[in-house]
Amino acid sequence: MQNWIAWLQWPAMLATIGAAWCVASNRPQLRWSGFWLYLASNALWVAWGWSTQAYALIVLQFALLFMNIRGLRQNDREHSEK
Repeated sequence: MQNWIAWLQWPAMLATIGAAWCVASNRPQLRWSGFWLYLASNALWVAWGWSTQAYALIVLQFALLFMNIRGLRQNDREHSEK
């Protein structure tokens, strides 16, 4: 089980990079997808951090989770105003 968990860092990294790419888009739909991808990456990082006892990483992911939710709401607000 531990070996499988160790591999979570790779999809977590790819999800984070993909999310950053999407969030930087001018297209609201792609930005929206990026925020959801960020949320998935937060979950992957928390799972990996928990298995490795990387508690600072877990706290960071929860802080980023709240910022991602804020960004998702802001993106929705801007999209609904148009």
